Amino acid sequence: MPRNALASPVVLATLGALLERPMHAYQLTQVLATRGVPVNRGSIYDTLDATTRAGWTKPRPAEQVGARPQRIPYALTPAGQAELARRLDAQVRAPRREFPEFLGAVSHIGVLGPERAADALAERAQRLEVLIAHGQQRLDEALGAGSVPRLFVIEAEYALAMLRAEKDWVLAMADDISSGQLAWPGTRPQDRKEER
Repeated sequence: MPRNALASPVVLATLGALLERPMHAYQLTQVLATRGVPVNRGSIYDTLDATTRAGWTKPRPAEQVGARPQRIPYALTPAGQAELARRLDAQVRAPRREFPEFLGAVSHIGVLGPERAADALAERAQRLEVLIAHGQQRLDEALGAGSVPRLFVIEAEYALAMLRAEKDWVLAMADDISSGQLAWPGTRPQDRKEER
């Protein structure tokens, strides 16, 4: 957890999940993992401790199911709902530069050399296509059943739009590398064309 545990991006995901229903740490870890939030129980306990101290969450009486150990569920407080709304409003309004893992890899793609880089990008595009098809199928199923309002799945629409944009960029970049439009250090575009 960061020095200020309340600054962690896990806080927003935690408050959002607890808006749905009270949960204990283990349930919360599972729910967030299915949503792609990288957490472990330790960070969830830290988050719950910090949000409870801030008055955003509140422990409820311990529950025990069968032979499992007692677990303490946490509920979102009115102050937590207000904080969730404040954070969501700020994040929707103001874009931030984030640093995804792929951006870090692309910034050093020159290490691979042109052929290997183009091949790696082409393979990524194929894998993205599989993710897009799977995501679209799941979205279509959710909306087709009529049991889920579109508002509740717009994050899936956004994720698909980002995957499609990434795939288009990756394919264009692979083509630029293969055609020689993107020169590697020590070569010029015309040198690459003459090699062919």
